[in-house]
Amino acid sequence: MGYAVVLGEALVDLLDTEYDGVPVYRQAIGGAPLNVAVGIARLGGAVQFVGSLGEDALAERIRTFLTSAGVGLTGTVTAAVPTTLAVATFTGAEPDFRFYGDPPSYALLNPEDLDVGLIQGAQVLSCGSIVLLSPAPLAAARRAWSLATGLRVFDPNVRPRLLSGPAALADLREVVAEFAAGAHLVKLSAADAEVLYPGEPAEGVAAYLRELGAGTVVVTLGAAGAVVTAADTDPVRVPAPRVTAVDATGAGDSVLAALVADLLVAGEPVDPTGWAERVAFALRVAGLVCERPGGAVAMPTRAEVADRFPG
Repeated sequence: MGYAVVLGEALVDLLDTEYDGVPVYRQAIGGAPLNVAVGIARLGGAVQFVGSLGEDALAERIRTFLTSAGVGLTGTVTAAVPTTLAVATFTGAEPDFRFYGDPPSYALLNPEDLDVGLIQGAQVLSCGSIVLLSPAPLAAARRAWSLATGLRVFDPNVRPRLLSGPAALADLREVVAEFAAGAHLVKLSAADAEVLYPGEPAEGVAAYLRELGAGTVVVTLGAAGAVVTAADTDPVRVPAPRVTAVDATGAGDSVLAALVADLLVAGEPVDPTGWAERVAFALRVAGLVCERPGGAVAMPTRAEVADRFPG
């Protein structure tokens, strides 16, 4: 089995919660691509994280956490800035993020920083998320995309609060179209789809991204499951298991992590039915993540998924 490279951001989440009836912020290591990398490792996959980290105590905690989770750091660079903070507040289980730190510690990876051999040797390359909104890591992602010899996976992971207006949204749509056109797999959420293509149903968004050139598209729908379309078949809805969600942070990331982990094990499914089965497993992973507090630390092992959802 080969390894995956996940290119994107790592930061620290401050999660709005309570302790003894007093509002407090709980610190958690986060960033969607970091969550994906940890999820892959927890599911038994070999994975390297590629991105920029600060040089403060928080960045050292990120490095220690990733290393202890089994995630390689060969492709990371250090920038002389403090670690970006993402302050998350909740309405129900879904978090709303506001980002603090200028320049962002996650946005300082340059194209020339890439380890070419690491990228070219990867069985799977996963790119996306908020690094696409910053010129340097966007250029690095484009170079990595062009260097990749394995499967290319893309997740836009849209954060509306980082979009400065209609022009920024239009630019992001162009970037999404660019990466989707060369992707073997695109995963996005219904919330992403609504920001990018307002009013379009999930099936329509999946079909559109397939028309651009994406091999397979998965649109997650929260408790309603996911839509998956592969090859030249109509989109199929895959139900999610019933769970009592306490924190949806990282749930969508865990879906991508599960899909990438299975790509490492067995490559692409040979038919759409195989994709539906993989998405069903990924939704079980996400269901378990939703039952636990906190993003990356909630990522389960395969044994834990089997125990929670036997049969």
